[in-house]
Amino acid sequence: MPPVHLPHRHGQPVEEFCAGAPSVRDFQAVADVFRQLGDATRMRVFWLLCHGEECVINISALMEMSSPAVSHHLRLLKAAGLIVSRREGKEVYYRAAASDTAAMLHRAIEELMSMVCPCARLRRRGGNG
Repeated sequence: MPPVHLPHRHGQPVEEFCAGAPSVRDFQAVADVFRQLGDATRMRVFWLLCHGEECVINISALMEMSSPAVSHHLRLLKAAGLIVSRREGKEVYYRAAASDTAAMLHRAIEELMSMVCPCARLRRRGGNG
């Protein structure tokens, strides 16, 4: 990033900080990952797959959705690199990717759920919920 010369000086080292800032393209890659989790259903599917491997039929039953609808979400999550699949005979199994990004997003989802969802807070403290 070329040096930035701000028209007003407020005593903060913004110019030096911005000189080493990631590019817009770098931020776009991060935004693309967050866009995948911008859908509550897709976030729930991802969260589920962070806790175990499942086939489309079982995910559909757990999500109370049609297999084609679940497959659509799985395609998007896989394209984003958040989940992986393996084939065993005619069955395809999905799970969260073993990546730092997937692990961090899983932790973030669980932390945010514990902050904003009353029933999640109760379960964490061992109450009924």
